[in-house]
Amino acid sequence: MFVGGNLVTWRSKKQKVVSRSSAEAEYRGMAHGVSELLWLRRLLRDLGFGPKKPMDLYCDNTAAIAIAHNPVQHDHTKHVEVDRNFINEKLDAEIVSFPFIRSEYQLADVLTKAVSTSIFLNSLDKLGMRDVFAPT
Repeated sequence: MFVGGNLVTWRSKKQKVVSRSSAEAEYRGMAHGVSELLWLRRLLRDLGFGPKKPMDLYCDNTAAIAIAHNPVQHDHTKHVEVDRNFINEKLDAEIVSFPFIRSEYQLADVLTKAVSTSIFLNSLDKLGMRDVFAPT
C-alpha cells in the first residue's frame, strides 16, 4: 500500500485454498487487498486525513476486474460469492476502484515472482530500494 507515493505496508500471503483459475486467485487477492485498504482508510481517517475519493487497488487481471464490476451472479463465480458481495458493496459505496495495470508495471510482482532484469531494476527504483553494496 502506498500513501502519498510512499510504501507504508506490503503483504504476501499463501492462499489456504486451491483456486480453479487465475481469475479466482486474483479475485481472492483483491478481496484481501480491499480489507487492507479499509484498514488503511480507517487509520488515515483517525489521523485526520480521510480520503475524499475511492482508493485504487491496481489489478493486472482483466477477468478479475470484470467479475468485480459485473452485478449479475453467474454459475462460474458462485465459489467466490462471499468475496463478490464484499467487493461489490465497497465498489457501490465508491470506497475502492480497480484500475487495470499491465503486469510489467505491477510493483508487487518483483517481490513475489521471477521478472526480467529490466522490470526488476525499474521496480526496485520505483520502490526506492538501493543496493547498499553497489560500488559508488
